[in-house]
Amino acid sequence: MRLTILGGGGFRVPLVYRALLEDRGKGRVTHVTLHDLDASRIATIGRVLAEQAEGVPDAPEVRVTTDLDEALAGADFVFSAIRVGGLEGRAVDERVALQEGVLGQETVGAGGIAYGLRTLPVADHIARRVAAVAPDAWVINFTNPAGTVTEAMSRHLGDRVIGICDSPVGLGRRVAHALGVDPAAVWLDYAGLNHLGWLRAVRVGGRDLLPGLLQDEDALTSFEEGKLFGGEWLRTIGAIPNEYLHYYYFNRDAVEAARAARQTRGAVLIDQQRRFYSDTSGSALDLWENTRLERETTYMAENREAVGAGERESCDLESGGYEQVALALMRAIALDERTTLILNVRNRGSISALDGDAVVEVPCFVDANGPRPVAVDPLPDHAQGLVTSVKAVERAVIEAATTGSRQAALRALAVHPLIDSVTLAGRLLERYEQELPQLGYLRGRN
Repeated sequence: MRLTILGGGGFRVPLVYRALLEDRGKGRVTHVTLHDLDASRIATIGRVLAEQAEGVPDAPEVRVTTDLDEALAGADFVFSAIRVGGLEGRAVDERVALQEGVLGQETVGAGGIAYGLRTLPVADHIARRVAAVAPDAWVINFTNPAGTVTEAMSRHLGDRVIGICDSPVGLGRRVAHALGVDPAAVWLDYAGLNHLGWLRAVRVGGRDLLPGLLQDEDALTSFEEGKLFGGEWLRTIGAIPNEYLHYYYFNRDAVEAARAARQTRGAVLIDQQRRFYSDTSGSALDLWENTRLERETTYMAENREAVGAGERESCDLESGGYEQVALALMRAIALDERTTLILNVRNRGSISALDGDAVVEVPCFVDANGPRPVAVDPLPDHAQGLVTSVKAVERAVIEAATTGSRQAALRALAVHPLIDSVTLAGRLLERYEQELPQLGYLRGRN
């Protein structure tokens, strides 16, 4: 199989390549094309991949290019893992929002909206080129905000674009360990949008083990989500939320912690990755591994500090997220190795409160025909309210990006549950337009 990675100079690409090296089965990926607009970043990642491949027989061949159509030609699968505006853009997203007193997280609230407005025009262009150059390829979208980007790309690619996220699989793995069961043996009743979902049941042999876990305070608070949300709140809602719901349920705490921090998350990552991409001495792989560990250790550190959750457990610092989901997805489609994965796909009636084309995050049966979402039980009112509100925001962001409508961009900001004023939304939009050149397409448009 031939795999193309868009954003091939990105920091997490070696995770994907390591998973490919470990895959020794039939039908494995034999050729990898890295595409990136930054030749120096892609050269650095190329050195890491070369070290990873040392001593591995028949390691996938790697080539690099800055030409999009060249990268897409002949691809069986395309990973889209781009970051429009780089980490510097993310730092602007965060800083502007926090200065206005609201959350600036990468995918949630004002920061997520700014990131989407910046990214969707590029994602739209990529989807059009895939349709023209590699119409039989499957696109696996890593790019955040993943649900919004996947839905925008699906307007050109239909069901051949699939969004993935490591949050649900990480949650499922942690819950299974807390229950003392094999993660591969559980059925996760999970539903929502990307970074806005709830685990409502954990079934093994037809029995739901979640009610017992909710009543076991020690087991419940032994893993990251239990520490973040607290046992009392999890019992109150009768589910375990995706970690990103901490920004909704504990918004004031999260904003205060972020404003008190010395640096925003984006600024921290800029410092970490600047050292990695600029250091050409010694082993590129060793430097990447050390930087990755530092990155994972500090993940959501402000949220954990805000609620006294302590440091991350060692098991949560291991990889096995995006890259393993992507590999399982590719093998299921290419080799008809039927499996079940939690994916971002078009709804098709899975969540009754949303229309069929809305991209949702739900369990899917996957085989050679691609993923088919499983119909899930209706969301409780409190969850359904959040899902429908945030989906309206995502749709407004897509409208703004595809039509250039400034009004749609303003509406996206103003109706988001974490932004409490139209006046504030207008101020945020003006500041983002001033500081993010990628939003120039909105200026002067109604």
